[in-house]
Amino acid sequence: MGDNKRKPDIRFQGFTDDWEQRELSSLCEKFTDGDWIESKDQSDSGIRLVQTGNVGVARFLDKPNNQKWISEDTFYRLHCEEVFPGDILISRLPEPAGRACIMPVLTTKMITAVDCTIVRTMQDVSNKFLVQYLSSQDYFKEVNTCLAGGTRQRISRSNLADFVVPIPVDKDEQDRIGNYFESLDNLITLQQRKYDKLVNVKKSMLEKMFPREGAKVPEIRFEGFTDDWEQRKVSEVAEVIGGGIPSTSNSEYWDGDINWYAPAEIGDQIYVESSERKITKLGLEKSSAKILPAHKTVLFTSRAGIGNTAILRTPAATNQGFQSMVLNDDINPYFVYSMTYMIKAKAERVASGSTFAEISGKMLGNLEFMFPSKPEQDKIGGYFESLDNLITLQQRKLEKLKNIKKSMLEKMFV
Repeated sequence: MGDNKRKPDIRFQGFTDDWEQRELSSLCEKFTDGDWIESKDQSDSGIRLVQTGNVGVARFLDKPNNQKWISEDTFYRLHCEEVFPGDILISRLPEPAGRACIMPVLTTKMITAVDCTIVRTMQDVSNKFLVQYLSSQDYFKEVNTCLAGGTRQRISRSNLADFVVPIPVDKDEQDRIGNYFESLDNLITLQQRKYDKLVNVKKSMLEKMFPREGAKVPEIRFEGFTDDWEQRKVSEVAEVIGGGIPSTSNSEYWDGDINWYAPAEIGDQIYVESSERKITKLGLEKSSAKILPAHKTVLFTSRAGIGNTAILRTPAATNQGFQSMVLNDDINPYFVYSMTYMIKAKAERVASGSTFAEISGKMLGNLEFMFPSKPEQDKIGGYFESLDNLITLQQRKLEKLKNIKKSMLEKMFV
């Protein structure tokens, strides 16, 4: 923050004055750490002990199942520092160190842990503005230069006190900026809830639309399907094909037009169409890799993170970190993709290896799972494909809002 810039790139109409730079502690009428509360000091009710885990980036994270308390007697015996609604708490512990939130009204008296710094702003300083500055990338970069400690690094309160904060002189401008970001944070929180709800719906439906261990039918199924599911080996529903790598020293084998995947490329995406590296036809011939057909191949990583999956949309080969499933015509690819959480769990149990766990093609082929008729597979696969599309849409909206906030933090602060 050695920048001499005095005005942000974007600001609200009517504000033209240069911003000033002030040390963080000078903006506060209170700047102190919370209290050292040991397990023996805690009780079942009374005064709420707010922990570092309750401090998110510009948001308070209430955790009803992990609340801690001290008694009124302990509060006075230890001369605890009370925390009030509107105070800012800064967590000096990761992740990330230095994150801050405004304390909401919790309808109970509050204190906080010793690894939280209590910030109560002066009358001419907006707590909403300050907490947004304390969520900016420039701020976190500076925090990272001040971390100290052993296995769990932290930032000291004295270092925080010396941080230079760029701030508008006019409190009205501070309020406008703080309120803008508060509204944006509310939108992000709402979008996060929508995304989380869909993810939880999917998790629940995966458990209910596939038979539990030992069962022959699922708890929930589409109308018209009553037959028992059939237990089948993976090798009975697919050909399991491994990969290979051409010699890296021969340039004739590389930079061709054949897609060739490595396990690191298989992440959260459902479909893959183009690999980072490509090999030539000669490279394919000079390796153990094989061309896998599109639309009926489920890529399955067999090492370095077993069970990452994706559906192949264009013909491709893989390196030796895969045991991919080329499905029979009577098997729906999206049905298999949806059940790969079960395949992954079983594969991890049977995997072996001294340096790293790995599952062979034969081991994967011998795993057994329950399969319904093809029409029922199609229904189930279609349902989860639609649900995944909704989840992806909500995730993109969430990422867009987060990127807007990140961009505006850079442009609306000096």
